[in-house]
Amino acid sequence: MKHHRHLFLSAIALVCLLSASSHAAEDVTVERHTGLGPGNEPPIWVSLSGFSGEADQVIRFDLHVQGFAVTNSEAAQYLISGSANGNLQGRVTDRFSKNVLVSKSYSGASVRRQAHAFVDDFVVKLGRIPIGTTKIAFKGQNGSNGEVFISDFDGFNAQQVTRDNTIVAAPCMVPGHLAMYYTSYKLNHPDIFYQNLSTGARRIFARYGGSNMSPAASPDGNRVAMILSKDGWTDLYVCNSEGGDLKRLTKSPQDESSPCWSPDGQWICYASKDHERRSLSKISPSGGEPRRIPTNLVGNPTEPDWSPDGKWIAFTTQSRDFAICVVPATGGDAIVLTAGEDPSWAPNSRTLVFARRQGGHYVLSLLDVPTKQVKDVSRTSGSSSQSQPSWAR
Repeated sequence: MKHHRHLFLSAIALVCLLSASSHAAEDVTVERHTGLGPGNEPPIWVSLSGFSGEADQVIRFDLHVQGFAVTNSEAAQYLISGSANGNLQGRVTDRFSKNVLVSKSYSGASVRRQAHAFVDDFVVKLGRIPIGTTKIAFKGQNGSNGEVFISDFDGFNAQQVTRDNTIVAAPCMVPGHLAMYYTSYKLNHPDIFYQNLSTGARRIFARYGGSNMSPAASPDGNRVAMILSKDGWTDLYVCNSEGGDLKRLTKSPQDESSPCWSPDGQWICYASKDHERRSLSKISPSGGEPRRIPTNLVGNPTEPDWSPDGKWIAFTTQSRDFAICVVPATGGDAIVLTAGEDPSWAPNSRTLVFARRQGGHYVLSLLDVPTKQVKDVSRTSGSSSQSQPSWAR
């Protein structure tokens, strides 16, 4: 779930709030890292033979962004072989145990989808969650205006969702639903829209006075957190999926931003800013006192996203440049992974989609958090810059 710093470029400054001085003193449990962990794990070595063309490219891409690396058969743990002549034939063997993990024929879809399905079957055998059929939403931009797009996780098969030729920001996929929220200036005002992606039908979700920004759907899809300035300050609010039962969760002159939900729906994490010092906090959707989430070793955290397994929070930090970081969800030592911003977790809780600057524009990239392996996704035609991604979960 995603909600962003550069929300409206020069139109609105939307950054983060709440420093440690704005919270009551409390005991905070933090985690410190030893040994392997994010950014420190070696890849799993595999060999690849028999495939060519698009099938070979897709399999290599899918493996790379999930922590595998290709080597020769004498050095690999898993031997991957097959062919793709209309129907894809795939086989995976553990070189050490000699066990065959996958031996299957794939048909009835494009070669690209067959290759995704093959890699999905392989990672499932290793006890992981597959991502080959997942989708991402993002903002595509030309000049000052943009549109919302949705595509396969690797950037292929992109479809344009909006055609409003205006400022848009922060698309957020609704978990378990083919639907999204986003902010748009379609009506010459920063309003939050809800759109059903199956039918194309959309409706205004929040159009209060002031700004309506950064929608974040809860894991069950029944509630929405958002940033509103209807009462004068830029505060965090929550309501039900119909827009009713609106509740104000924060009340401060600082600038809250970028809410996201814990996977159990018990907390909303958000960014805060007080006297130019940024921090992450969490608060119950039913209200109460916010609790700070320490990001030791890394300052200026913003744009948080909570991993689906509940263990990590990814975020953006800014010093001279922007970088993608992760921190234990309880707080602790943060780890800098790569240059970029706007991270969003895949359902597997190990791959992130994020935006990075390239030649004055943004491109979307995928990061395998344990190994720090990165690949750019396919560029979308019709827009020169892609940013603010949200992975459907």
